[in-house]
Amino acid sequence: MVDEARPERADARRNRLKVLEAADRLFTQYGVKNVSLDAIAAEAGVGKGTVFRRFGDRAGLAVALLDEREQELQAKMLTGPPPLGPGAPPAERAVAFLEAYLDLLDRHAELFADSENASEGARYRIGSYHLWHRHLVLLIEEAKPSLDAAYTAHALLAPLAADLHQALRSDAYDLNRLKAGLRTLTTTVLT
Repeated sequence: MVDEARPERADARRNRLKVLEAADRLFTQYGVKNVSLDAIAAEAGVGKGTVFRRFGDRAGLAVALLDEREQELQAKMLTGPPPLGPGAPPAERAVAFLEAYLDLLDRHAELFADSENASEGARYRIGSYHLWHRHLVLLIEEAKPSLDAAYTAHALLAPLAADLHQALRSDAYDLNRLKAGLRTLTTTVLT
């Protein structure tokens, strides 16, 4: 029983969410490296010690924020309304997932880049990458069983690497153009 995690207290959860929302706003507005924990604590209306005890440092807070957003996307995939959630044809679900992931990546490109490039191959060792890949494998197997689903899933996720995304965004690719390209690629492969 010692190893069991205690449930999060309501006030601790409320403070954690306030800090994550404040970090999200400030990171988006000023960039991760330009925001201090003092500024995040002030924006969240909590003491700096609360932020330090919970997250350790700015990197720990950035990881927690990315994890929170990825969990939100996972919940929508598993139980949300179609086409992202269950109930839509597999090709439509794949497009909806990739577009939702692209939205998440676009909003948090700096966090994804730090996470994916922490060490060689880090992107492919991250638990969420395995989940995204497995989700696509299942959709591909259902949509087009003749394909090598594992390889095709990697190929569909490849354009969503943070460093490529940042390069394309700095090269005048707007989000609508990226979504249109991803949608065309996915529907061409899966239909």
